Amino acid sequence: MFQTRLLSGIVLVIAALILIITGGEALLFGLMTVSMIGLYELYRVFHMERSFLGMIGYTGTVVFYINLGFPFIPDFEIFVLGLLILLMAVYVLSFPKYQVDQIFAAFIGVFYVAVMLSCVYQTRELPAGKYIVWLIFLCSWGCDTCAYCVGVLIGKHKMAPKLSPKKSVEGAVGGIIGTILLTILYGFVFQTQMQLSLAHIFILAGITAIGGFISMIGDLAASAIKRNCDIKDYGKLIPGHGGILDRFDSVIFTAPIIYYLARFLIS
Repeated sequence: MFQTRLLSGIVLVIAALILIITGGEALLFGLMTVSMIGLYELYRVFHMERSFLGMIGYTGTVVFYINLGFPFIPDFEIFVLGLLILLMAVYVLSFPKYQVDQIFAAFIGVFYVAVMLSCVYQTRELPAGKYIVWLIFLCSWGCDTCAYCVGVLIGKHKMAPKLSPKKSVEGAVGGIIGTILLTILYGFVFQTQMQLSLAHIFILAGITAIGGFISMIGDLAASAIKRNCDIKDYGKLIPGHGGILDRFDSVIFTAPIIYYLARFLIS
């Protein structure tokens, strides 16, 4: 199991490296594909992955990503309201085919998976974005790794015993501290390329500390959905890891945090 998890993790990292280094349309459509798979996994939890309701969510995801790269919708609010009205129209016109929780899942899923994950692309498009974008993964996967190591070594106090018994307060603190140290190291390594002052490096460390904390919320949120719906994993696409949502649950929450904080504090 460990070898399988390690191998699939390496493949995942290589794929992420290729897409993010390339950037542009490759990253845009790569994230759209990942979002579509993640949305399919989420819709499957609510038993509507192949329904007309699900098709509306998939279509909304495609429209959102195409508009992100090649804008044609003048106001994002039009997209939000249009999607909601369309879903509610299907709900009432096909009543009682769909349950109310399916309608809300169809609507929220587009934003929870597709819109939030798109912030990886939006971060990549920022000035110095080709360097800043890695902070998303540093404070999600990096924080998770540091938290796991510290938790195994000295973890005693349970952080969320009913939701995730293996996570500890010590691990959480260790994850955030580890993220800060990794960011400072990253900042010094790429200080010239990013044109960072010493103050900027510590601002980045503060940003990733917040991102690291939020990544834990994202991880626990995905776990909470699985607990409520009585499932172990969202899928089996990534051997040893589960589905897209099992691997990207923290990235989904971290991406918008890094994007907006970097946009207003660094750019």
